Amino acid sequence: MAAKAKARTVLVKLVSSALTGYFYTTTRTRLADKLAFRKYDPIVRRHVLFTEQKMK
Repeated sequence: MAAKAKARTVLVKLVSSALTGYFYTTTRTRLADKLAFRKYDPIVRRHVLFTEQKMK
């Protein structure tokens, strides 16, 4: 039986740094650094930093 190859991209969750529980999902390449974006959080109604966490 052959082993399965790992996918080149992974699904990640971008979690709000405002601790509202709001998140975006996106993909990134497996070898890239962790993502951090400044995006809109509708709960606090402003742009905040969203950092990467693994999907559960």
